[in-house]
Amino acid sequence: MIEVVSESRCVECDICVKVCPANVFDATGGVPVIARQDDCQTCFLCEIYCPTDALYVAERADGPLAITEEEVEERNLFGSYARALGWRRGKPGGSQFDPTHRIRVAQV
Repeated sequence: MIEVVSESRCVECDICVKVCPANVFDATGGVPVIARQDDCQTCFLCEIYCPTDALYVAERADGPLAITEEEVEERNLFGSYARALGWRRGKPGGSQFDPTHRIRVAQV
């Protein structure tokens, strides 16, 4: 379940709003808001597509954890799902490879 949108990491690109199949987020003209947390399907698409690792999705899908942004940061959980898949941020061919780069660029 989506737990945190980091205000300090978010670049307000609204990619999470666009890729969420359950319409969990509301665009605000600033940092997106988790408006319908209970509708989250725990698909991790928002976390994967976020270009700045500003989202944290908890694996538990049966209810919110009430974890804070500070706790997520301390535990190095931002971007943890993408890292677990072996994905890294950056353009293809660089020192890091992010398989979602081309899709994210097309979304903007």
